[in-house]
Amino acid sequence: MIPLSFMNDHFKSVILKATGASTLYKKEIIQELWSGYGKIIRVGLEHAPTESVVIKHVQLPESKNHPAGWNTDIGHERKLKSYQVESTWYERYSKNSAARLPQCLAIDVYKDEVLIVLEDLDRAGFPLRKHSVSWTEISACLEWLALFHASYLGEFPEDLWTIGTYWHLGTRPQELAMLDDQKLKRAAHLIDHKMNTCKHKTFVHGDAKIANFCFGKSGAVAAVDFQYVGGGCGMKDVAYLIGSCLNESECERLEDKILNTYFENFHTSLGEKNESLEEEWRSLYRVAWADFHRFLKGWNPSHWKINSYSERVTAEVIEQLNKAAI
Repeated sequence: MIPLSFMNDHFKSVILKATGASTLYKKEIIQELWSGYGKIIRVGLEHAPTESVVIKHVQLPESKNHPAGWNTDIGHERKLKSYQVESTWYERYSKNSAARLPQCLAIDVYKDEVLIVLEDLDRAGFPLRKHSVSWTEISACLEWLALFHASYLGEFPEDLWTIGTYWHLGTRPQELAMLDDQKLKRAAHLIDHKMNTCKHKTFVHGDAKIANFCFGKSGAVAAVDFQYVGGGCGMKDVAYLIGSCLNESECERLEDKILNTYFENFHTSLGEKNESLEEEWRSLYRVAWADFHRFLKGWNPSHWKINSYSERVTAEVIEQLNKAAI
């Protein structure tokens, strides 16, 4: 057994108390947090009701080391807030989700470190991670999003991100400044305004890429990573999910099927058909796509997700918004 030698005794005692274990040990590092802000670790337990938990251990890095070179105070503050938001999410909101996510066992802050102790979804029946997905698996993720969005429809995201997602324009001034596409740059605030002044709002996951979904052998899914949960239109999550797992031809060919599947599940989750919401959100799907495309082209213009479908969708959105503004 590998001891948790890197962790302070205070956090060890928090985990022991939360789990009822007699001993803790490191099973594996699941992943390093973005830019060296800590780790997600599977911790083994002895003499406890469960064999393991997953902990998110946030530590401020001694030096900023962003993979794409964005080593700035803006980025640093955004990350710090994201961990505060995630802690608040688990403390105050997560239990109201009809969509499956890990149970939070404990949260603690000690000096400049944060500890979040979570149920191990692998042990709970969701051990599979997918890099490529079938329609059945995409459909299951769309069902998850529909359940999630229906759970928080009309709620105000107090102490979460007022506007959810990590690419929100208000938190990404540097990426906008670096954007070479001048037409898109001029339209960025129009896109942002259209997206964020919708009548029907919910909580969005904010980082609903396929890598943040955990799959069960039965086909059920759960989701993790709630650092960018906040208010907004559910189409932000849907567009981001689809862009993370389909190529451009599939994105275009399956667009109607994607939206039909999502809204069927959404109305079922609500227990009634909200036609006003569906009409508004369907019209915003491509706006959401253009919104993320704006971020991506400023952040990393050579990214694989930048493709002809995204360019066409964004051009159409800009044209429509410009006409509406006249």
